[in-house]
Amino acid sequence: MISTGFPEAPPRNNVQPELRSLWSAIAGGGFKLHYVDANGVRTRSMVAGDGQQSLVFLHGIAGHLEAYMRNILPHSNTGLRVYAIDMLGHGYTDKPRRNYEIDDYVEHLKDFLDAAGIRKAHISGESLGGWVAARFAARFPERVDRLVLNTAGGLIADPRVMERLRTLSLNAVRSPEKDAVRKRLEFLMADPSVVTDDLVEARYAIYKLPGMLGAMESIMCLQDMDIRMRNLLTEEELSSITARTLVLWTTHDPTASVEVGRRLAAMIPGAEFVVMKDCGHWPQYEDAETFNRIHLDFLTK
Repeated sequence: MISTGFPEAPPRNNVQPELRSLWSAIAGGGFKLHYVDANGVRTRSMVAGDGQQSLVFLHGIAGHLEAYMRNILPHSNTGLRVYAIDMLGHGYTDKPRRNYEIDDYVEHLKDFLDAAGIRKAHISGESLGGWVAARFAARFPERVDRLVLNTAGGLIADPRVMERLRTLSLNAVRSPEKDAVRKRLEFLMADPSVVTDDLVEARYAIYKLPGMLGAMESIMCLQDMDIRMRNLLTEEELSSITARTLVLWTTHDPTASVEVGRRLAAMIPGAEFVVMKDCGHWPQYEDAETFNRIHLDFLTK
């Protein structure tokens, strides 16, 4: 494992994981899919479990709560009350016409927690969601129990990756073809074959919503260098995080190297660092079994 001085993830089996549909991943459990008024922003939320301790999953840029379909029930079955939301401007959540910078997402998360009656929660964010979660934890330490930063953004500004994300995302919304949506999803994976027709269909339906092109242009503002630079996480704010933190990275993340993840973990006091093998930018989906084991071990130990 590519981790020095930090716990290692268990090895992944060489057998390709079962490619279940999004529906079958949650069909056997109890959950609620509904909308929450988060200070005037109609926010789509899925919640499962009835435990006292809440966990909130935050997806990546241009994503939606279906990113966590393979994780919601395994976590709610352990006694956690699990939430996954469509963040501001994403999925089926409201899309006000303005650029969405990190503070906008942070305020939306706070408004959602307030509206849902959640005083304090575990926050687990992937990519953009990790960027938002880190700033939220620095700004509102009293609202965060444990923090998971999963292939989190916000530490670097790589022009090649930024342009790739912008191009793939805007093409997927502009194009009437599902192939463009599939290419956007395949970018996230070490093994493109794990992108099922079912997953493509779920994202295609969102990307064809009225107003989605304007929303995507607003979402992609973070791929503008000047805007991104003023939103990057600072060493000062990362060093102020008091929540117990896990930084989870992968060997095949297309957005940032393992070394970037290691640097992120080193800036957060006491953070643990784990690397998952043979996964890209969506380890919670691509190898859900390993992700769930690592994630739950951190949240419950």
